[in-house]
Amino acid sequence: MSNDIIDEAVDAAYAAAAPAIGDHTGDVEGHDGTDDDLTTASEDGTLALYYVITLVAGIGLWALFTRWSDNPLAPGPMAVAESFWDGLGDGSLWEHTWASLQRVLIGFALGSALAIPIGFLMGWYRWARGLLEPWVQFFRTVPPLAMIPLVIVLLGIGETAKIFVIFLAAFLSSVLATFQGVRNVDLTLINAARVLGAGDLTIFFRVAVPASAPYIFVGLRVALGASWATLVASELIAAASGLGRMMQASSQFLDTPRIVVGIIIIGVLGFVMDRTLLMVERRMTRWQEVRS
Repeated sequence: MSNDIIDEAVDAAYAAAAPAIGDHTGDVEGHDGTDDDLTTASEDGTLALYYVITLVAGIGLWALFTRWSDNPLAPGPMAVAESFWDGLGDGSLWEHTWASLQRVLIGFALGSALAIPIGFLMGWYRWARGLLEPWVQFFRTVPPLAMIPLVIVLLGIGETAKIFVIFLAAFLSSVLATFQGVRNVDLTLINAARVLGAGDLTIFFRVAVPASAPYIFVGLRVALGASWATLVASELIAAASGLGRMMQASSQFLDTPRIVVGIIIIGVLGFVMDRTLLMVERRMTRWQEVRS
């Protein structure tokens, strides 16, 4: 049986066993998807409105809390805004933000790039699961922050040590999600493809990978959050710049507005990157039926 025939057989099996997956475009035969796109746009607009409402409400509650608080070190929104503009004006905020963003992007990219193939190996091959899963589970129970003293001894206090701690957090968060995604692939799809003559390689790329995609993206989003959560601790390793370093230095001078500025920047960058991953996931898993 030729490869073209096998591919057609796999597509037929996919469509027969799981019509919701179909050809991975999310369109039903005879339907161009225009109504779905309009519905999605309307839902996104409503969600954005809720974002604005909760943002305004949060800032209002924050202002009320600082006004009623007896603690003079509790910074209000205006004090934080002034500190933010001062940091932009002298250029220090750009420097710290860029340094932290680079570390997170590199650590997250390296951790995810290694976690996805290892997760697939563990989920697809029993021998790989037997060899790798004990080590993954072992290191998963050890917080990356607990590794910092050893990392300093082995890797020093340069950029490599900081990126490695972030890499470890991203890897351990993503590998299990990928592994679970492969393990949860519907056996009906695999068996149907085998009956129609598809080999292991074809089944892996045409069935297992698309069906695992939602789990992979969940793992990537969790890994991204873990990377940002580990950033501040990693920058305590003798960092000359970075948001964590800026917040640590500000705490020594009781500059609480600048500390809050660092917290807000980390939160905003993490949120924007998470929304970006979510948009990519939507495009790559249009076949998946989810609640709005």
